[in-house]
Amino acid sequence: MICATPRTVSGVKSSPAARAAARVGRACARAESADDLLRLAGAAIRQAVPYDAALWFGVDPATLLVTAPSRAEGHLDHGYCAPFWHGEFHDHDAAQFRDLARDPVPAATLRGATGGHPARSRRYREWLVPQGLDDELRAVFRSSGNTWGMVGFYRERGQAPFTPDDVAVLSAVSGTLGTALRVRAATGSTAWPAAANAPGLLFFDAEDVLVSANAEAAEWLATAYGPGRDWVGVFADPDHTDILLPMPTFPLLVRARAVAAGHERGPARLRLRDRNGRWLVLHASCMPGTPAGDGAVVVVVEPAKSAEIAPIVIEAYGLTAREREVVRATAQGLSAPEAAAQLHLSPHTVRDYLKSVFEKVGVSSRGELVAKLFAEHYADPMHAAMVYD
Repeated sequence: MICATPRTVSGVKSSPAARAAARVGRACARAESADDLLRLAGAAIRQAVPYDAALWFGVDPATLLVTAPSRAEGHLDHGYCAPFWHGEFHDHDAAQFRDLARDPVPAATLRGATGGHPARSRRYREWLVPQGLDDELRAVFRSSGNTWGMVGFYRERGQAPFTPDDVAVLSAVSGTLGTALRVRAATGSTAWPAAANAPGLLFFDAEDVLVSANAEAAEWLATAYGPGRDWVGVFADPDHTDILLPMPTFPLLVRARAVAAGHERGPARLRLRDRNGRWLVLHASCMPGTPAGDGAVVVVVEPAKSAEIAPIVIEAYGLTAREREVVRATAQGLSAPEAAAQLHLSPHTVRDYLKSVFEKVGVSSRGELVAKLFAEHYADPMHAAMVYD
């Protein structure tokens, strides 16, 4: 019998996890867009970890709410979207994404997390089983101390369950994909459409049905998710309640209700990049006592102010805590000696931190740094609307 010989790298045997990480690294280098990144990464991982369905999400690292990109593979029923996110925010279940974001190991199987008894999981009973799925492998993608994306892989009934080796593969690619998503959060265009001056308003009932919205909301959704859907026509038709809203909408609505119920702390707020790389911010709040019911939620969509963008952009460049402090002082216009006095450092140390920041961000001066971190990621709509002769 002829035995297969493990592949080697420079004469050293490489594991399936290492080979998968190398494939994912090459996929990240080839990706031309964030959506392309997830597609290519899925194809690379699938060679080591076969799966029947998958859910991919980019996330806001401050809130772990879903942002762009997002991707669904396989035969998953859209009708189970709301229950999926309800379980994430209202239930205490096995291997939830927020737990993986803090865990030393960024991946886990549902069977492993339940001690081999997946039926203990409400997500298994009410989400996987009705869709003919029998096991789940989850992972978060981390970089520079933050989570920038997450994925759930699923196998159908009758397939072999996921294994510890599969967990090792997802753990091995976590940093590579986290860094790729982080880097993409730091790049993009900034020009806003001329008419995008007013906030968009969307009103949902307790069943996540879009009840009403203004014309500005249609424009914001078009910039974020493309003109493929006639958003204005949808909003003008009160009987059109079967539209499929963008994926980030559902966890945002669920989080707003979880905050109102006391299950989550802080506001339901999401920073989101549109298809052209510009930043939006979505705020969701429960509206109790309305005709639509106590679970009604209003969502405000507007261009993100520089104060909203700055933290995530700084995180996206992978700056250390001290480097962030130096950047904040620089953005305030402080000189190196003034920043040193404020931060209780020597001017020489401040200059060393600035040199490190320049290298990470790809600039050569303080002025370029401020422009790169702030001006390139924020354009006042008034300026975008201005016409010059």
